[in-house]
Amino acid sequence: MKLFCGIDWAESHHDVAVVDGDGLLVAKLRIDDSAEGFGKLLGLLAESGDTLDEPIPVAIETSRGLLVAALRGSGRNVYAINPMAVARYRDRHSMARKKSDHVDAMTLANILRTDAHAHRTLPADSDLARAITVLARAAQDAIWRRTKATQELRALLREYYPGFLDAFAGAGHTNLAMPDARAILAIAPTPALGARLSKARIISALRKGGRQRRLEDTAIRILDALRRPQLRQPLLVETALGRQASALLATLNIECVNADDLNEAATEAFRQHPDHRIVTSFPGLGEATGARVLAEIGDDRGRFADARGLKAFAGSAPVTRASGRSTCVVHRHVKNNRLAAVGFVWAFAAIPRPGPIKDHYDRRRTHGDRHAAALRNVFNRLLGQLYHCLQANQTYDESKAFPGSVHGAEPAAT
Repeated sequence: MKLFCGIDWAESHHDVAVVDGDGLLVAKLRIDDSAEGFGKLLGLLAESGDTLDEPIPVAIETSRGLLVAALRGSGRNVYAINPMAVARYRDRHSMARKKSDHVDAMTLANILRTDAHAHRTLPADSDLARAITVLARAAQDAIWRRTKATQELRALLREYYPGFLDAFAGAGHTNLAMPDARAILAIAPTPALGARLSKARIISALRKGGRQRRLEDTAIRILDALRRPQLRQPLLVETALGRQASALLATLNIECVNADDLNEAATEAFRQHPDHRIVTSFPGLGEATGARVLAEIGDDRGRFADARGLKAFAGSAPVTRASGRSTCVVHRHVKNNRLAAVGFVWAFAAIPRPGPIKDHYDRRRTHGDRHAAALRNVFNRLLGQLYHCLQANQTYDESKAFPGSVHGAEPAAT
């Protein structure tokens, strides 16, 4: 007799339901998120007919947490079902839109009973790959928080201190995450304080921030920009805005340190993985971006049936919508956003070097694609090649990846 288990996950407790092949309730239980609660769950499954040879599969609405880790460690198939999908399944049996934790657990169990073939189990990634996932995602989150803090600080400085932005603008927008900018803003958060800075103090701050070269020239350029006449807020308002800028600067400093430390930890773990050699052999993939790619695709070779599945997961493959006489091909929006984000960086880093990848990008642009669409097409091509290389356990070979490619460009200098 086939049995299926559904667990409605919550913060304080979890409702468990076990159903048979006809959808009839076999057992139910409410447990907490503790070792004792997990023991009760294993006991319930054993009483229902769970065996080592045929463990009861489990459906749950999350892929993270201690309960999921314990279930995966027990050797059974665990299905992470999207909560939105659960809500749609719930509407199949009741139009009154009633809801309870027990009903949700029953719904999850019945999803496996009727449509297990339409859902995938959690990948059997190694512990090292899962550790890389934790570190790489944490580093990416820190980078996003750093970007957010940078933009908030830049918007504030535009209100009362545009001369500071001009002092570090260079050829484009000011990057306030640079050590030089953060070091000077720490000692001169207002235009009044900036105008009173001396060259010696600026040099000292730059050296403290980590700069070792061209201290004299940089200090003179910053000093000239800060002393240049500019519009000013009233003194009391300017002082208050300076205090706010100092608070935002403290947040930015923390996120800069977190991003660097977590990125280094993810890179160090990635170097120990057997797939490091294959992933980093691809143009445009360094250790930092390679760790992010491996973090999202994992090292379970059976996770994706073919390269098309991986491309759909990454969002690089388009979606065809056909209804009646209307047919259109559009960008895929339901995807792994983290993998799509690093894929854009990967493709962008791969196209500057003359070669078949650059030729492929230029062909897509000539065909009519805009920059983002052409990059997505490059990512789609490279991702399929990465899938093949991982399956075959071989490194990237340009002559095989782009057979028959002819271009007269000289290789870029290393």
